[in-house]
Amino acid sequence: MAGKREHSKNFEKVKKFYPKFWSKQRVYNAVTNPVSNPWITPEEYEEITGEKYVPESESEG
Repeated sequence: MAGKREHSKNFEKVKKFYPKFWSKQRVYNAVTNPVSNPWITPEEYEEITGEKYVPESESEG
């Protein structure tokens, strides 16, 4: 299955919710929460929003 990308369990749910029901900030939060098992990956954030994911620690500096 070359080229077929595996997505995290909640990817389709988040993709469906954004932007109609969820703000970009809420999608961003899905990358870091819950801490032990985030809903989506940074790469998936970029795929859903079309913007680069920048961790808060890098954006504050």
